[in-house]
Amino acid sequence: MASTYLERTSWGTPTNTYKATFSAWIKRGTLSSNNERILCARASSANTGEIALQTSNELRIYQYVGAEQINVKTNRIFRDTSAWYHIVVAFDTTQGTSTDRIKVYVNGVQETSFANTTYPSQNQTLAINNSLNPTRIGTSSTSSDTFFTGSMSHFHFIDGTAYDASAFGETDTTTGEWKGKTSPSVTYGTNGFFILKDGNGITDQSSNSNNFTLGGGTLTDLKDNPDNVFCTMNPLDNFFTGSTFTNGNNTIATGSNTASYNTGTLGVNTGKFYWEVKVSSLPSNVSLIGIASKLTTSTGTTLGTNANDYAIYSYNGNKIYGGNSASYGNSFTLNDVIGVALDCTNNKLYFSKNGTWQNSGVPTSGSTGTGAISIASPSTTPTGFYFPSVGDWSMSSSLGFQVNFGNGFFGTTAITTNSGNGYSGAEGSSKFNYTVPTGYSALSTKGLNE
Repeated sequence: MASTYLERTSWGTPTNTYKATFSAWIKRGTLSSNNERILCARASSANTGEIALQTSNELRIYQYVGAEQINVKTNRIFRDTSAWYHIVVAFDTTQGTSTDRIKVYVNGVQETSFANTTYPSQNQTLAINNSLNPTRIGTSSTSSDTFFTGSMSHFHFIDGTAYDASAFGETDTTTGEWKGKTSPSVTYGTNGFFILKDGNGITDQSSNSNNFTLGGGTLTDLKDNPDNVFCTMNPLDNFFTGSTFTNGNNTIATGSNTASYNTGTLGVNTGKFYWEVKVSSLPSNVSLIGIASKLTTSTGTTLGTNANDYAIYSYNGNKIYGGNSASYGNSFTLNDVIGVALDCTNNKLYFSKNGTWQNSGVPTSGSTGTGAISIASPSTTPTGFYFPSVGDWSMSSSLGFQVNFGNGFFGTTAITTNSGNGYSGAEGSSKFNYTVPTGYSALSTKGLNE
């Protein structure tokens, strides 16, 4: 998350200053105009080693100690904000061949195409494994231009051994997808550590007790993980809207000079799904919450303008569809939570306000559609899918939305309903503020397969 970082300032004598391995799963947040540091060991600007994502979205491994010693940058760009990437960087400067001194793996495959190839000299000491260099995860310093804005999971650092990606992941024999090993069989060395494992936070899960501290910001334990990828709002669909995305792309501030909408990263055309939207800023009562069948095409295309878009309007609770407006439910305002139940099996859409289904809706009524808004079959829409959407009706307001697709947070505030347990969708791995209708899942990869 932006402004959140971890740090450890005191280390022992390294097992080996020439060999090390970094392995972590990352999910990007916003595609920043700044360089985002994933791991950084830095004593000063003249003594630093780091693994970072560049403003142009390539991965760079860099070391500067008096002069530039390492600058290896991929041609591959990392700009899919809906996906988790498994990145492994293996260092072994004792190798005779320069290209063997740093090896980069992405989702189990070794990278072979690079934009920069300044490899370390043979037997070069690594700044990233130097006991004199304080180590930070998520930034190089506290300045805002270095923060990593996404999510991380299963973060390993190995002191003294260069491992390839197979030490930390493997191919699923059923799906053919790359997946992580929850407890890899590796030797961590003196300064090695394993953090951000399954909600265990910043306590080292190796035998070293190399725990980190929270240096700044808020550390949130999301349900989103490499084995179950949750929908977020999509910062790549932002050309016309100019919205600002934070908190893992689950919080949106709309542009102040547009009347348009943003969409989610996952679209659906079958099944039943539930999510929640909290109105967090409402300078004028003109917010729209609903679904869209395609991406926005102009700064003035409000949600519900297109033929296969459906929304409810905060000002009067009306339903908006295909440019039409009709009575539906109650108005809503700041801090109200709107539940959305999308039934693509029966082509019905329901909205709740603070747990009460509007228009006496019954999301479990199936084809009867009691109190539902009838929607067109996804197969007849421009894309063949419906996407979660939020937007505004004003060219002069900036509205705020906090979307919970099942991660269990509105912004950085954890859901505490039901004695802190929340309510889960049918897939069993989500967390919502209000009771989920029976048979409805979170918009996540597990939910899609429910």
